Amino acid sequence: MLDAILILSAIGLLLGAILGWAAVRYRVQDDPLLEKIDAVLPQTQCGQCGYPGCKPYAEAIAKGEADINLCPPGGDEGIQRLAELLGVEPKPLGEGLEPKPKAVAIIDESTCIGCTLCIQACPVDAIVGAAKQMHVIVANQCTGCELCLPPCPVDCIHMVAEAENTQTWKWPYPIFTIKPVAGRAAE
Repeated sequence: MLDAILILSAIGLLLGAILGWAAVRYRVQDDPLLEKIDAVLPQTQCGQCGYPGCKPYAEAIAKGEADINLCPPGGDEGIQRLAELLGVEPKPLGEGLEPKPKAVAIIDESTCIGCTLCIQACPVDAIVGAAKQMHVIVANQCTGCELCLPPCPVDCIHMVAEAENTQTWKWPYPIFTIKPVAGRAAE
């Protein structure tokens, strides 16, 4: 019995060492550009760009399969930062898309029936509650993606624009349009 335990332990250690060596030896390096693009995106995971989240959208941008102007939560500031990062010209927000201010979902307590459909739809687990109980939204985690609105059967969830305060205020990103001067030759 003791011999079997020792033999299985030795085999487990040997296989663990081989797997550890293989993990280090055959590690796949992530694309640093992909990580930088993903860091610029707002991480709302809303899918308004046509991709299931910010990481797949960043992958598509890095591969050249998607344009930089498809993210409404990022708005013009996000497009400007992506254009600066990639060294391309900024473009207006994609056709049919409009920038939205940062918003947080609020649940109306008097009409919530506790169906849990909003909990299942939330990509960042910002909704807390149980079946047949009123749900609550954790405002610090809510990204404003609006994915909880369509599944709610009683329309008890509303989006409220986040008030600007000292923690949420940002300097506006300067956008300058460069116009060529008529009559000047390119130097």
